[in-house]
Amino acid sequence: MKQFLLTSLLLSFFTSFSQVPQLTENTEISIITIGPGNNLNDSFGHNGFRVKNEYLDVVYDYGRYPFNDPDFYLNFAQGKLKYLMGAANTRDIVGLYKQQNRTIKEQVLNLNQDQKEVLLNYLGNNYKPENRPYLYDFFYDNCATKMRDVSETVLNGDIEYKTSKIYKKETFRDLIQNKLYWNSWGSFGIDIALGSVIDKTANPREYMFLPENIFIFFEEAYFKSSNKPVIKESKILYTQEGDFEKGSFFTSPIFILSIVSLGILFVTFKDNKSDKRTKWLDAVLFTLTGAIGLLLLLLWFATDHSATAYNYNLLWACPISLIALFQVLKKAPKRWFISYLKFLVILLCLMTLHWFIGVQVYAYGLIPLLIALAVRYVYLIRFFGRVDLER
Repeated sequence: MKQFLLTSLLLSFFTSFSQVPQLTENTEISIITIGPGNNLNDSFGHNGFRVKNEYLDVVYDYGRYPFNDPDFYLNFAQGKLKYLMGAANTRDIVGLYKQQNRTIKEQVLNLNQDQKEVLLNYLGNNYKPENRPYLYDFFYDNCATKMRDVSETVLNGDIEYKTSKIYKKETFRDLIQNKLYWNSWGSFGIDIALGSVIDKTANPREYMFLPENIFIFFEEAYFKSSNKPVIKESKILYTQEGDFEKGSFFTSPIFILSIVSLGILFVTFKDNKSDKRTKWLDAVLFTLTGAIGLLLLLLWFATDHSATAYNYNLLWACPISLIALFQVLKKAPKRWFISYLKFLVILLCLMTLHWFIGVQVYAYGLIPLLIALAVRYVYLIRFFGRVDLER
């Protein structure tokens, strides 16, 4: 977290540029691609336009957070993510990402002077305070897609992309998880928070929401009008040294949730042996699953986050459990509570079916917990079946 805040502050305090970049005979415009970093917010890389001549060397990018906006955190929670176009000295940008040990690649665009001038005017106009903000979308309007969209706009759509060899008809979730270690909390959180809408297959153009794929697709792109390559030259400015640490297995989701699940199964086994019920365990389970379900429901219906819709994690984290919690605390709950427990078991079965047929892919770290929940619910159905319940 400290590194994330430091990075954000550094980017915020880099030199501001008020002037429109001036075209000279030596002006060179490139696409810069930054490789993944060690933190979740850095896992997918970054892109920017580099403008270089004898007077300046600047990177324009579309990945700034408007922290000074008084409604920033509210807008973030609601999914109204306003990002900013920014500019910084290339020297500072390269220095920062070298310090973070992130690969830096550059692709010099094969543009004539007229095309360079149009692109420079676009960037200069876009950098005006009133034009800098834009409504961010992780998949369709981000720092990577801006490279594609701006290039196509200033070149009047004269770019043709080949279907790269990397294209494998993967889903958006696959493309995200390819950049993450599967047994990390970042990967786990994404699979919990994002719904089935990201389990659709991405087409080649949609692949370009990832910065590395911008590099790959532009590497093979050509101009429709002249059949010349879009990229004149590719360079590697810095190569990552070694691999980033994946973290300890003993703090990973699969380990932590396995321990928790074993605890649930152990208490259930003890309860079954002594024919009793541990109320506090049921209260904790219903509170946590209900609260998580309520949060997922709000992300689906109460925000503009497009990727959080149709999230069937609600099948195991059912918000109705917050209402049923009052029955859990009773010695003899009402009869409808047994029906609700049976309903929860059916939801878990339905979730398994969804996973099997590909409606939605869930976090693998959930498997131990889902098994433990199913066993606990079945035990409670049997236990309350022997108790005189309220009508």
